[in-house]
Amino acid sequence: MIIDTTEVKTINSFYRLESLKEVYGLIAIFVPILTLVLGITMGVLVIVWLERKISAAIQQRIGPEYAGPLGILQALADGTKLLLKEDLLPSRGNNRLFGIGPSIAVISILLSFLVIPFGYRLVLADLSIGVFLWIAISSIVPIGLLMSGYGSNNKYSFSGGLRAAAQSISYEIPLTLCVLAISLLSNSSSTVDIIEAQSKYGFGGWNLWRQPIGFLVFIMSSLAECERLPFDLPEAEEELVAGYQTEYSGIKYGFFYLASYLNLLVSSLFVTVLYLGGWNFSIPYISITELFVKKKMFRVFLMAIGIFITLVKAYLFLFIPIITRWTLPRMRIDQLLNLGWKFLLPISLGNLLLTTSSQLVSL
Repeated sequence: MIIDTTEVKTINSFYRLESLKEVYGLIAIFVPILTLVLGITMGVLVIVWLERKISAAIQQRIGPEYAGPLGILQALADGTKLLLKEDLLPSRGNNRLFGIGPSIAVISILLSFLVIPFGYRLVLADLSIGVFLWIAISSIVPIGLLMSGYGSNNKYSFSGGLRAAAQSISYEIPLTLCVLAISLLSNSSSTVDIIEAQSKYGFGGWNLWRQPIGFLVFIMSSLAECERLPFDLPEAEEELVAGYQTEYSGIKYGFFYLASYLNLLVSSLFVTVLYLGGWNFSIPYISITELFVKKKMFRVFLMAIGIFITLVKAYLFLFIPIITRWTLPRMRIDQLLNLGWKFLLPISLGNLLLTTSSQLVSL
């Protein structure tokens, strides 16, 4: 049997082309993910630096200034220190739960970034249930905290884990009702569609003006979800030493530290998406989406502008949780639960009913 050399070359070139397509497909999958992870890491470093500088200004201190220019590398130095520290395990604790808990907290928050659009066509997964996927994923975080508290074999840690679970359940419901009201206004649960619905009238089309009550409830609920003062009962140092993270050290403690700031960044970005118009300008009748379609030569420039606008809005909102941490006292656990169940839940439910009624009238 004689095999033609041209056929062999054709088959070999075909296999090479297919293998190259597979490689390019893998690169197309992993490059956006790695870019997003790198951007998230930089965002967390900036948040830590901002919080330290703002808290120093509130308390009339200087704050970090030696690690890098203006102390910008201080958070990176702290992370390196935690990475090199010894990882201690409780002698009578459940080591599996103790090790899995921080990972669940970090991974579930990182998954929330999948549905956050940073600009037009700059979202990893434009799902029709985007905002509710975020709520579903964020509800996993207290499970990791509860596992950490239970696996530590420490009463302080277990009490902190129980508080985290109770607090999350109490404030998850008002948060979900506020998001549902936004979905009704936008006729969609996609994060991209919600931003598009606010783009026509610029600054005046933001959901902030159409949902002022929902906006306030969302802010308080998101602060409670992030366990920021005055809602940091799960790790109240005067009562529980450090709550669910009492027994942790080294990189696992760093995971909790990272998770808290990641959660804060996610909440700020979702406030930007749901209430502040996302990547769009604040000028009426000027939409980045329309410019993106008409001006094909400037698409990269428009993408950069969209990312810049989104981040500016998110970081401006971050001043609220940072300032409240250094101005408001911590609530008692009974006050926290009463606020969630007796005030925020009825208010958010009434807001949802008003939104539904207005949508039905407008049909």
